[in-house]
Amino acid sequence: MLRAAVKSGTPLGLEAKAYMERGALVPDEVIIGLVRERLQAPDCHRGYILDGFPRTVAQAEALEKTLGDLRLNLDHVLCLDVPSEDLVARIAGRRTCRTCGAMSHVRFSPTKRQGVCDVCGGETYQRDDDGEDTVRKRLAVYAEQTAPLVRFYQGRGLLRRIVGTGDVAEIFARLVQSLGG
Repeated sequence: MLRAAVKSGTPLGLEAKAYMERGALVPDEVIIGLVRERLQAPDCHRGYILDGFPRTVAQAEALEKTLGDLRLNLDHVLCLDVPSEDLVARIAGRRTCRTCGAMSHVRFSPTKRQGVCDVCGGETYQRDDDGEDTVRKRLAVYAEQTAPLVRFYQGRGLLRRIVGTGDVAEIFARLVQSLGG
């Protein structure tokens, strides 16, 4: 959502871009404004999924107010429970093609030739934010800032916990089942 707003040059997107270019975090009020704009788009009228937002209780409270202003409800909050070491292995193993952007994983979906994209033959690399040390730092930030959202949404009766281990099909089936599908 953030990248799309920046790319399309919306006023909020340009404001966010200025923060991003300075290497600063985009303030909550800008993010909430972007979410508000996006939720009002026609393709959201039948439903939507927010992924990676909110990240803090303050953002969750601002989202509640925004949804109230728009006369929208939050039906469910899904929490994928995955052990930290599994997350480190998943994220640190990701590789991206420099040429076409295709994703692979050294363990779960390796390329036929190490370091070479199966799609276009370009070089694959590990993004800086996917390095093991960075992932561990991100998990520490998650524990401090985002984990409190579990209690926040549990207290509102919206939280649905899903076991996030196993293969993709198993996890997806659990997600669908938790939504009543």
